[in-house]
Amino acid sequence: MNPSGLSNGTAGEGQEAESLPQGGKNYITPQGYARLKSELAQLLDVERPELVKVVAWAASNGDRSENGDYIYGKKRLREIDRRIRFLNQRLDSAVVVDPAARGETDRIFFGATVDYVNGAGEARTITIVGMDEVDPGRGYVSWISPIARAVLGKREGDAATVLTPLGEQRIEIVAVRYEALA
Repeated sequence: MNPSGLSNGTAGEGQEAESLPQGGKNYITPQGYARLKSELAQLLDVERPELVKVVAWAASNGDRSENGDYIYGKKRLREIDRRIRFLNQRLDSAVVVDPAARGETDRIFFGATVDYVNGAGEARTITIVGMDEVDPGRGYVSWISPIARAVLGKREGDAATVLTPLGEQRIEIVAVRYEALA
């Protein structure tokens, strides 16, 4: 993923970001918050200033109607500005929750890493994170996802029912832990 997050299908590339639930909070882990802050700094301090120089140079070359550097540069500048606005909004509304700071509990809250077994007997592990931290490959799921909603508030040993595209699926919670995310 490039630092701006614009070339990998994240919000800002013509896609709408997942919006917060009505009246909901924008929960995020400290690591997720730091990643968003880092991306914002990269855009503001490096990418945008470099691109402004290229656009200014291209504009000084005369006819802008067929000037690829100018046309592409302006388009890219709009994308960067849109991403900056998005990041500012997300950071302003963020509620940072550190899962590692939670005391010992077998109850599932934001930031929990949950081991469960599905109806087919397959063991799975998920970590409940903020909407801007979702990474299915690492098992990071949004706290508003169907699986997270099904297990939030449950305890180790409880069963839960998850609504999936294939219908309801019953899962059994095997373990719950809270740890700092990588």
